Amino acid sequence: MSDKRSLRQKYAQILKGETHCDDPRQHNHGDEPICNPSNNPDFVSILNSRLQRRQVLKGSLALAVTSMFAGPAINTLRARPAAASSTLLGFKAVPVSDVDTVVVPEGYTASILVPFGEPITGSYPAYSLDNTGADQGMQMGSHHDGMHFFPIEGESPYAGSSDDGLLVLNHEYVEPRYMHTAALGMALDSDGVPMMGEMRDADQVLKELNGHGVSIVRVRKQANGTWAVEPDARNRRITGLTPMEISGPVRGSDLVKTRYSPDGTRTRGTLNNCAHGVTPWNTYLTAEENWAGYFRNGDVVAGSNQGEVEPNLPREHTRYGVATGVSRYGWELASNGADDYIRFDASTKAASPTQDYRNEPNTFGWVVEIDPFDPTSTPQKRTALGRFAHEGVVFQPPVEGEPVVCYSGDDARFEYVYKYVSAQPYFSATAGGYLLDNGTLYVARFNEDGSGEWIALVFGQNGLTPENGFKSQADVLVNTRTAADFVGATKMDRPEWGAVDPATKQVYFTLTNNTRRTEDQVDAANPRAANEWGHIIRWSEGNNNPTSKTFQWDLFVLAGPEDDSKTLNGQALNEDGKFCCPDGLWFDANSRLWIQTDISESVMNTGDYVQFGNNQMLAADPVTGEVRRFLTGPIGQEITGVITTPDQRTMFINVQHPGATVTADDFAAGSLNSRWPDQSTSMYPRSATVVITKNDGGIIGT
Repeated sequence: MSDKRSLRQKYAQILKGETHCDDPRQHNHGDEPICNPSNNPDFVSILNSRLQRRQVLKGSLALAVTSMFAGPAINTLRARPAAASSTLLGFKAVPVSDVDTVVVPEGYTASILVPFGEPITGSYPAYSLDNTGADQGMQMGSHHDGMHFFPIEGESPYAGSSDDGLLVLNHEYVEPRYMHTAALGMALDSDGVPMMGEMRDADQVLKELNGHGVSIVRVRKQANGTWAVEPDARNRRITGLTPMEISGPVRGSDLVKTRYSPDGTRTRGTLNNCAHGVTPWNTYLTAEENWAGYFRNGDVVAGSNQGEVEPNLPREHTRYGVATGVSRYGWELASNGADDYIRFDASTKAASPTQDYRNEPNTFGWVVEIDPFDPTSTPQKRTALGRFAHEGVVFQPPVEGEPVVCYSGDDARFEYVYKYVSAQPYFSATAGGYLLDNGTLYVARFNEDGSGEWIALVFGQNGLTPENGFKSQADVLVNTRTAADFVGATKMDRPEWGAVDPATKQVYFTLTNNTRRTEDQVDAANPRAANEWGHIIRWSEGNNNPTSKTFQWDLFVLAGPEDDSKTLNGQALNEDGKFCCPDGLWFDANSRLWIQTDISESVMNTGDYVQFGNNQMLAADPVTGEVRRFLTGPIGQEITGVITTPDQRTMFINVQHPGATVTADDFAAGSLNSRWPDQSTSMYPRSATVVITKNDGGIIGT
């Protein structure tokens, strides 16, 4: 790291908010644009350097990767040779598929539960394209994502009934073309919205806001073995309008004071809810991912040329990609001008932040804690966990008398991996959300020798001081990305879901892809220009202590086709296990690692991606490295979210945005490429949960 003076010069533009992101139009369904202008080393360059140093035979990826993990520092992470096929994976792999259905292995059955629009609360309005915005607030939201099954006893998130519980799941975003009658016949893209001249219909905006957030719904196994919604006072929707508390170090800060909350303690709603977390005290965490584009800031300053103007956004907007034109859905253009909607315009409009919504984007980008068993509880935005594009939160198994430890990835190209360690110890009898309000947030630096460091993002430490542009801990956390830039964290290839092996405490993270890798980075040890395929990294904390400030890392799998991939056993992925773009990740109680893929709809089943078919879910053995395909989904979707009941005999997974690959012209002509799950010409495709059981009643995966 350079000295403080050069660092201050290096980040002057970032600290002032004078840098801007790449064009968000280059991204799919709200993916964040690249907003990291720092010169921190990225993971690709570290991996390249490490591989090049150990490379023996140019052109041999296999030899380079094999020797990469030969150092004694990481011997504990190396796979044991597999004498035969994994005993963890007891199912026959399904083939790659491009059909419009869910395919599961022989001996398994898949059925549909709680699709978008399913009534779950209130007056239980039946699903229809003509539903109002208020109706949507009583129905399942759109684009199902991370989820958890809470046994109905409400005592433990992983023990209790396997036949009755609260299913809690995220809704990442909406596609207006599949929501409104007014969209029929319109050639819309996936982010297009039906307009009324220069305005948006207010009820459509309400419907879209209510399509976001979280659903809590009681589901029960029926006498015939199927699952169904159970009316219950705990069923509820948490949406883009639900009142929420701001907790932790940012609460009351000047950075979150708005017209709605002049004292900076409250906000409304949660958006772009991707992966999730489950606390040891039986609550649900929903993660706000690509939220920045929902806002716009039109503030300008005189440009360098006479008569020109340039955007004039604070760093807490520019570093995250807040739009300077119309926002993603144009909610600020709602025709009734209601306060619920104008807040999405973060332009300076008054003399004070307490009179407008210039700080509204700062109340998003957090992890939100929800008590699913108390419908009167207010969701809490836990600011100590940092503000960025949270993919999810994954916990180390709690230990009595020790701090709580959890991890989160910032899902954008060249962003970072974070760890949080609570200041107070965990005791099961008294544990609660307060453990997430007072602790230390760290960011990861991956070294080329297989070691790593956790760097504290604490005001007054590691150069995070007023002379370097940081005024308080609240400032550090609102500007988490800028703080991580400053301390020299390692820029990663889209860190997404994490998972902790319950048997070893090793932490696994998916790195989905990074197509910005250039041709001059290609060499024998790292031959992928534009890193289309992605990989999975894992690490062990120093001395196997989750609170350690050091760790040791290696690669679990390099994803890709059979001629461009690598597993722990030194072999390429075969036809039964080849995949790319890993995203969702989860360990079951038997240490089976479940991997879900998210090939972008812009390339799915085209060009080099044809060989992977529709998005899929696989299972892997963390000891042998074997990977086997368990499921393929319908056309145009992403497989995301996975959990089983405590007895492991029922699995829930989500299918998100089926039909998203239809072209704008085909949509306008009424020619859709997916009708999943209803398979009716009168119905649009809908996201839904899929229930998977083994026909013999056995444990899933065996």
